[in-house]
Amino acid sequence: MTGFWAATAMIASVVLTSTAGEVLTAAAMKSIGDLDLIREKSGMKGAIKAVVTCPLFFAGVFFLAVAFFALLFALNHLNLSLVAPASASLTLVTNAIAGKIFLKENVDRRRWAAAILVCVGVYLLAH
Repeated sequence: MTGFWAATAMIASVVLTSTAGEVLTAAAMKSIGDLDLIREKSGMKGAIKAVVTCPLFFAGVFFLAVAFFALLFALNHLNLSLVAPASASLTLVTNAIAGKIFLKENVDRRRWAAAILVCVGVYLLAH
């Protein structure tokens, strides 16, 4: 069985890289604009070109790939019943925080309450 700090580091690496990937991908799509409008003006090739020429998009895909391999590594060393709920739920919390800070999204009280309940659930799951 893996120690507490190693398990924490594995789950944290999944959560942080996944959040970074999702925030970068969302920022890329916001910077690109409405793909339907781009497709109307430039066709499907124009929409594809808009996405594949955006460096933020590739940074997001890179971090999502790292998150995937970090998840595989964690699943190799930890129980699925811990890794899957902990990484998924903590990613929800970090996405809310990152969305508020980096993307200037409106995160209302219900989302913060949900994030707190998720943290309580992860705590109960781990103990």
